[in-house]
Amino acid sequence: MTNTNPSFALGRLKTGQMNKTEAAYGAHLALRQHAGEIHWHKFEGLKLRLADNTFYTPDFAVMAADGVMELHEVKGFWQDDARAKIKIAADMYPFRFIAIKAKTKKAGGGWEVEAF
Repeated sequence: MTNTNPSFALGRLKTGQMNKTEAAYGAHLALRQHAGEIHWHKFEGLKLRLADNTFYTPDFAVMAADGVMELHEVKGFWQDDARAKIKIAADMYPFRFIAIKAKTKKAGGGWEVEAF
């Protein structure tokens, strides 16, 4: 059976394994840490309970230079359940929630940021 929709992956990666976009963003965070813009970051460093048997694991836990904890979600595209989970988590927990999307080379590259 072949995948007729190229925007969907054939399967999820194992826990703790980054996709290409997450790996590129992790490298970006490492540069920001080296520059002193952030103090610390960890891939899948936190797991938040949203309800019974419902959890949200942001892609990156990040401690900003001002000491504020941020949870960064890296997406190529959004599915409705993922957007709902980050919005629910942002209402429940005292962290800064940020969605990150890679910009295309045609759009100048870099990262598009959305705060929740």
